[in-house]
Amino acid sequence: MLMLDADTILDCMPFPILVDELATLHREPIGLVDEMLMESKDAANNVSHFFIRGGWQPEKAVGAKVITIFPRNNEAQEWPSIQAVYILFEGVNGTPIACLDGTALTWVKTATDSALGSKLLSRDNIESMLMIGAGRMALHLVRAHCQVRPSLQRVRIWNRTMSKAESLCTELAGLFPDISFAMTSEIETQAREADLICSAIASKKPILQGEWLKPGVHVDLIGAYTPDMREADDECLRRGSLFVDARATTVHHIGELTIPLASGVISEDDVLADLSDLCRQGHPGRQSDSEITIFKNGGGGHLDLMCARLLHKHRQNA
Repeated sequence: MLMLDADTILDCMPFPILVDELATLHREPIGLVDEMLMESKDAANNVSHFFIRGGWQPEKAVGAKVITIFPRNNEAQEWPSIQAVYILFEGVNGTPIACLDGTALTWVKTATDSALGSKLLSRDNIESMLMIGAGRMALHLVRAHCQVRPSLQRVRIWNRTMSKAESLCTELAGLFPDISFAMTSEIETQAREADLICSAIASKKPILQGEWLKPGVHVDLIGAYTPDMREADDECLRRGSLFVDARATTVHHIGELTIPLASGVISEDDVLADLSDLCRQGHPGRQSDSEITIFKNGGGGHLDLMCARLLHKHRQNA
């Protein structure tokens, strides 16, 4: 069985290749997805979770990401609060063929998902990007967007803790010396100027305002992943053309959509297409340079499985 550690996964394939190959896999049926969540409380009422997210493309592959979420680890600072492994099985006879670092796979999968959305929906000639959030995921999101849209000339990073934004700018400048990176405290000003807005903030109150969006901007939403979380307000969804990575894992599961659906701000028909529709050319995507496009990256077991397949194939052929 092939073992892929974090460094191997992060250095395995350039994002443009991953994006193209992920688009190819989206021309296949995404298959079956399912999840299991267990919860435990200790004597101090600290809640921990054990989470399994599975994907199955019959006759192709089957796999599961096994995740522990122990928030109290943040206090001890000895271990990460979220840790994971991914097990990939061959799809015909069910033989285990790879074990992957689950955290690194999540970073690569999420960034590739968003970069594919940008390649299909953002304008070809975008020059400016605003990154909202400076967590570890942000590094990989910016890397992916800059590689897929090489026209980008400047990236501004906003974060509640400015020192994290500054550190991220320094790290990215070493990777992309021809792009201007700078932290910003002016989220509204930068949002109004950006051609691409990428948001990865775990928030229950929308931080991105629809009135800030200029014509032609592409908005990439990642941070909301539970039914009570949102990053973009109602006006964003009213003004923009709405796309998702997969209807099955977003429309009825994530607050970014379930909350405005419940209040009548949007209807299911306002979700114009998902990645499968776009990659199969069932929807043309962006219709004009002035159209505002909004892409909700919801993740899902099918994406973990697809990216694990790609990484396994690449390492076998290396």
